[in-house]
Amino acid sequence: MADLKIRVYKTGETAPKTTVTVPGGVLKIASKIIPEQAMRALQEKGIDLAEIIRLSGNPEARGTLLDVEEHEKQERVVIALE
Repeated sequence: MADLKIRVYKTGETAPKTTVTVPGGVLKIASKIIPEQAMRALQEKGIDLAEIIRLSGNPEARGTLLDVEEHEKQERVVIALE
């Protein structure tokens, strides 16, 4: 299974200010302990965690899944399977 990487960038920067890695082996388990508020926030952004978990088991599904720019916050969030 691929690792889930979530990187947060300051707009215009090439290096992330924050990186979160969820190992593929624990991705399914981790999804069960994510707080409900966080799950709602993901859903509001159009992020389907169940689909990401399913894709993580597919060796052909690698790379950037979602790239969100928050203009008001001057942030960019990239979610990828690596």
